[in-house]
Amino acid sequence: MHLHILGICGTFMGGIAVLAREAGHIVEGSDKNVFPPMSTQLASIGIALHEGYDAEVLSKKLDCVVVGNVMSRGNPVIEHLLDAGIPYTSGPQWLAEQVLCDRHVLAIAGTHGKTTTSSMLAWILEYAGLQPGFLIGGVPLDFGVSARLGDSRYFVVEADEYDTAFFDKRSKFVHYRPRTLVLSNLEYDHADIFPDMAAIRRQFHHLVRTVPGRGKIIAHADSDEIDTVLAMGCWSQIEKYGAQNSVWSVDGDSGSITVNHSSAQNESVTGPFDWPGVHYRHNALAACAAASHVGVSLRQSVAALGCWRGVRRRLEQVGKAREITVYDDFAHHPTEIAATLQALRSQIGSTGRVIAVFEPRSNSMKLGVHATALGAALTGADMSFLYQPPGLKWNLAKATVDTGRPVFIASDIEALCTAIVGQLRAGDSVVVMSNGAFDGLPGRLFAALQ
Repeated sequence: MHLHILGICGTFMGGIAVLAREAGHIVEGSDKNVFPPMSTQLASIGIALHEGYDAEVLSKKLDCVVVGNVMSRGNPVIEHLLDAGIPYTSGPQWLAEQVLCDRHVLAIAGTHGKTTTSSMLAWILEYAGLQPGFLIGGVPLDFGVSARLGDSRYFVVEADEYDTAFFDKRSKFVHYRPRTLVLSNLEYDHADIFPDMAAIRRQFHHLVRTVPGRGKIIAHADSDEIDTVLAMGCWSQIEKYGAQNSVWSVDGDSGSITVNHSSAQNESVTGPFDWPGVHYRHNALAACAAASHVGVSLRQSVAALGCWRGVRRRLEQVGKAREITVYDDFAHHPTEIAATLQALRSQIGSTGRVIAVFEPRSNSMKLGVHATALGAALTGADMSFLYQPPGLKWNLAKATVDTGRPVFIASDIEALCTAIVGQLRAGDSVVVMSNGAFDGLPGRLFAALQ
């Protein structure tokens, strides 16, 4: 088949492109926001990219157009698609019909931690010799690609609650039909499509409805919202993780961590694992629990995580110069910002300053939904630098007045970069957080330091 993918440089749609190409299809695509790591991943496997959404990109004979959820009615290419009667589908529907229909799907859902947990799980299964397929909203360093078909019946998918397409407003994850489902946490997000928490809960309830009776749901033990969703109706086995009295738990400090599985075997593994921060530990627990459902022992899972290399743009080290380390991170929600700063502090110890750099780029951030929580999220940093993008309708300075730490705000990227470099000193760790390219700021900072 000859496919054209609209919105191909999104993390999900880029993964669809990789899978389609691996399956032998002719693949090309269009996007107006082309930036790494997805643009470089697609170029490396020879997928042609068209900049912009001109109707001419659909002028050749195509078997199907896969439409990303970034596309909307009124866009010239969408109007041409509909007027010309070209066959089209959504990314999640294509994935379900072409890849997932005969697989054991292990889906990772929740507001935070999906990419990290999915990457951990895929690596655990690989380490155990199960050769899984996967589609992840980032690029795991152990694989170098965000998606692959795999050579077994197992497929790991990052199950996003964002809507499917302009013609299908259900969450993406309702298409996936998982047999193993992780529910990590649930908070209000995606204010551009969900009016309130009730709307989000409803979509997660629809997901729970698709898990078979012989399937398993791995649920965070300390999430009241997850409990509320499960109380709406659940027909599958449930295992809780995270709390000390749950089926899956972890305790101890970095010198000696014990991972416990309270099952018929009562497994536990103790060691000096490098599991920095509570959120990292919970993501690792969830991955171990999901792997256990397909027969991987706890000992194997912990061993796999011992050599897991992480994910691009998840506290990824860009480089070190003048004894200053620069990191790139995808955090864009207050909970994720706080977790990233806590993990970095845990990683570097008590010496050296943590410097936070943040771009309020997500739709929820732009709408001001998380404005009141931003200041508290940044208290884990010794100093913060914020970018004030054009058109932001709420006041960054007012939102961060109570951080108790120095906060610098700039409306120009170059000025922001100059201000950051001027404040840095040996021993600092700088983490740049954005769910977009941030005009290449992590690399620019590192270059300026060099």
